[in-house]
Amino acid sequence: MSTIHHTTVTPTKVELLAAWLPTRSWYHGAPAPELTRAGGFRLEDPAGEVGIEFLVVTEASGAYLVPLTYRGAPLDGAEHALVGTMKHGVLGPRWAYDGCHDPVLTRQLCALIEGRTPAHAQNVSDTLDHEVVRSYAGEGPLGVPGAPEDTRESTEFAVADGLVLRLHRVLTPTRGDLPVAETVGHVSGMWEQLDGTRVRGPIATLVRRGGAGG
Repeated sequence: MSTIHHTTVTPTKVELLAAWLPTRSWYHGAPAPELTRAGGFRLEDPAGEVGIEFLVVTEASGAYLVPLTYRGAPLDGAEHALVGTMKHGVLGPRWAYDGCHDPVLTRQLCALIEGRTPAHAQNVSDTLDHEVVRSYAGEGPLGVPGAPEDTRESTEFAVADGLVLRLHRVLTPTRGDLPVAETVGHVSGMWEQLDGTRVRGPIATLVRRGGAGG
């Protein structure tokens, strides 16, 4: 189970993202956003080396999902995916990456969809996040996701059997849960809107190539 260290982080994750988000093609907000942390969850690295967090932030234009990995040393070949560096009060220097470019995160996201690993609470140690819902109607493992490709509102990966894993960057609330009939698999979660209401929406959907699926 994941351990959360309640300590100082400099700069904060929100400060890092305020500078990084406006450089993304799927971000549609202000050039100097005032971000609010609104939700998210964590996954475990089986090796215990990499922190994995799916962070939701909001600003006037809406809610955005940023999957992050935290490492104790630079990830070779991932300079283009570096969000920034931080000083952690317990763990020391940390390199924060856009997790779509980190194989540890993408493998664990597939494991979450398949039901092989659970979601963990974002801010509480040794606690599962039961608000995260997943489904998988496919057969067999998803394999290793291909290279990420950004679209206007998502990041997509090719996976096994002609499937596309779509990670929603711009989050949209839905009524109830996703209709599984429209997808091969999905992950949905909760976040808080700027008016204080809590909503649910798709975090990731697994669809057949060329399908709508979310």
